[in-house]
Amino acid sequence: MISDKEVWERIAKSFDKTRRKPWSKCIEFIDSMEKKGLFLDIGCGNGRHLIPAARKNELVIGIDFSINMLRVCRNNLKKAGVRNYALLQADARYLPFKDNRFDYVIFIASLHNIRGRDNRITALREMRRILKSGGKGLISVWSKWQDRFFFHFLKELFLGNYEEFGDIEIMWKRDDINLPRFYHLYSRREFLGELKEAGFEIAKIESVKISSKILKDNFFAVVIK
Repeated sequence: MISDKEVWERIAKSFDKTRRKPWSKCIEFIDSMEKKGLFLDIGCGNGRHLIPAARKNELVIGIDFSINMLRVCRNNLKKAGVRNYALLQADARYLPFKDNRFDYVIFIASLHNIRGRDNRITALREMRRILKSGGKGLISVWSKWQDRFFFHFLKELFLGNYEEFGDIEIMWKRDDINLPRFYHLYSRREFLGELKEAGFEIAKIESVKISSKILKDNFFAVVIK
């Protein structure tokens, strides 16, 4: 069985082609920053959110557990002329930083790729740990009740054949690649509960439509330590 890490190593270049523009909610968060500071992107992927963040901060740091994704990210940052950055290969559950280091942290469309509720809570607590007191974060996850997966989860709900309700494998089918990506999709209540359990103050949580035509497919939360 292929590991989650190996999947992302193999799809990194293909993934980059589909994630060129930063999400508007991330731009809103970056634009709201009141001062230049130290910025961290957990699960930075191809760096699409590090580029605008670099213009608003003294230093931006991106971490990802995929070395190939970090190579793609570095290439994109260089093309964009970004110099005030650092990239590290790391696991979101074990962040290699001291407590109270960062002014701003984002965790975009990555938390939901971590298997197991306990592991996701650990990652959220790590994010809170490295934020400064009063520091702000932005976290996004996919909603289970979206167009693509509504009936899948409705069926699971009635049949009860799941380990964690919301777990799903979504195939990556591009560029002659056919590999399963793990996701845990959320309800609003579940997302809110995990954020509170991790110790965050929740400034705002909202449902956003990004790819769906009918149902909103993402949750975004602005959190404060």
